[in-house]
Amino acid sequence: MKKEEKQQFTLRITQANPTELVVILYEMLLCYLEDAGEALGQEGDSEGGHFREAVRNARGCLNELLNSLDYKYEPAPTLHRLYMFCIRRLARGEQRRDNAALDEIRRVIVPLHDAYQKIADQNSAGPVMNNSQTVIAGLTYGRNTLTENLADQGLNRGILA
Repeated sequence: MKKEEKQQFTLRITQANPTELVVILYEMLLCYLEDAGEALGQEGDSEGGHFREAVRNARGCLNELLNSLDYKYEPAPTLHRLYMFCIRRLARGEQRRDNAALDEIRRVIVPLHDAYQKIADQNSAGPVMNNSQTVIAGLTYGRNTLTENLADQGLNRGILA
């Protein structure tokens, strides 16, 4: 994942409601799967360092999705089985350095992402993170450059006082 993508995900996380956080986790997982697939195709990654790092990060996203399930509600057991399937396929793909296993995970995650995206649009809950820094972004008078200005949040930004 590129530095710009990490910054974009970080910004989105600070402004996200609970459902949007799940969507962001799915998008991060898909991004790491793409990174792993690209690392498999690179000849310079003969030791698999980039591939293993991308797989480790993808596994982290899956574990976070798994740990965030609330079993009081009906879809949780089904999602648990799907996430466990993805974790097993990821382990197989890592062991065999197989892109087909990564594709299987994508086929499971993309429909889930799309469904949660539709739900997130309907969720009117506020951001999960309170007291986070406000970012105001907009186009400047330059040539298609995006400028972000951080609003002063005081001395206790991120700390509940």
